[in-house]
Amino acid sequence: MPSVVDWGRREYLAALTAMRSLVRERRAGTVEDTLVLVEHPPVVTVGVEGDDGGAAESGLPVVFVERGGHATYHGPGQLVGYPIVDLEARGRDVRRFVHEVEEVVVRAVGSFGVTAGHVKGRRGVWVDGERKIASVGIAVDHWVTFHGFALNVDVDLEAFARFRPCGFDGSVMTSLAKETGRPVPIESAKPAVSTAFRELFGRAPSPDGAAGDAKSGPGVPA
Repeated sequence: MPSVVDWGRREYLAALTAMRSLVRERRAGTVEDTLVLVEHPPVVTVGVEGDDGGAAESGLPVVFVERGGHATYHGPGQLVGYPIVDLEARGRDVRRFVHEVEEVVVRAVGSFGVTAGHVKGRRGVWVDGERKIASVGIAVDHWVTFHGFALNVDVDLEAFARFRPCGFDGSVMTSLAKETGRPVPIESAKPAVSTAFRELFGRAPSPDGAAGDAKSGPGVPA
């Protein structure tokens, strides 16, 4: 069964260093598949597809990282999840992994009565196909994944208006608090995310792309 660890609130660069260390441990086989949950002070991160929306002019700290995607915002009230997962045991299927990471968020927000889903050609998790409640961007090192998703629980959405998150106008972003019309403590989202992660990644994938029954040893390759 994969594990979930909670780092609380941690500066982004410190978390990045610790995450990369955890990737090395997963590659060495000294830890199991792990989901890290963390909340960051305000920062904009820019992925390998670059910054197309003025992150440098946002007035926020900017960090360039190796994940996929463009620029996005992290800040208080946003639950960030870093799945450190060995894809060797999951058929080396990066596309399916991204879909499953999105599905973790879909299931988690569903427990709050918010219906969300996938949009073809757009990464992340969307409400009604037009409001983005979570961003997704990953990296893979020797088939071990890192970086992950950022779920807007009760975050300051105005921060997204200061640049173009993932190439979109900032108004596209939404949150659990906005969708439910009430304050949502970030602590209340952690159990839902943890449960969904264990459900999806505690089972080996089957050859047809669905999750199969858990087995000892490596998972079933796609």
